[in-house]
Amino acid sequence: MEAEGPRESSRPLRADAARNRARLVEVAKAKFSEEGAEVGMEAIARAAGVGIGTLYRHFPTRDKLIEAIYRTEMQGLLDSVPRLLETHTPVEALRAWLRQFVDHIATKQVMSPVLASMVCGTSELYAESGEQIKSAMALLVERAVAAGEIRLDIEPLDLLRALAGVAGISSAPGWEASAKRLVDILIAGMRI
Repeated sequence: MEAEGPRESSRPLRADAARNRARLVEVAKAKFSEEGAEVGMEAIARAAGVGIGTLYRHFPTRDKLIEAIYRTEMQGLLDSVPRLLETHTPVEALRAWLRQFVDHIATKQVMSPVLASMVCGTSELYAESGEQIKSAMALLVERAVAAGEIRLDIEPLDLLRALAGVAGISSAPGWEASAKRLVDILIAGMRI
C-alpha cells in the first residue's frame, strides 16, 4: 500500500495561512534568484520567518514550491490582461502587456536553473502556461484589430517569438531595454 501525501483541500486557506503561503513563494523566488537552485528549504523557511513545518504543509516537495513560484508569476501576467484592457486603449494594452512579457522572460531566465532542477520536469507546466499565454495574446490582438488600431498579417504568437528571440540571443545586461524597444517597433509596424 502506497503512503498518501498531504491532501490538497478545496477549502480556502485562513488569512494567516494564505499570507504565509504568499510570503513563502515571494521569499523562495528571491532566494532562488539571488543564490541559485542550491538553496535549501530550511533557508527559505527561515528567511520567510516561518517554521519548516509550515513550509512543508504548504509545499510538501521542492518541486511543488518551484511550481508555485512559476504559476504565481504566470498568473500575475495573465491577470493583468483584463486590467489593461479596462484602463488602456486596446493597442496600448497590447503594448503594456508585451512589455510585461519581457519582464516575465527575464524572471524565467533567472529561474531557469531552478526550474531545471525539478525532479518531475517542466514539460507539463510549460504546456499549460503556453496555452494560457496563447489565449491572452489572442484576446489582446483581437481587441486591437477590432478597434481598428492595428492590422495583423502574422500569427499573434510571432510577436512573442520575436521578444523571446531577443532574450535568447542576448543575455548581456540591458537586453530587457532592447526587447522593450522592440515592442514599440512591432506595434509601429502593425499600426493602420
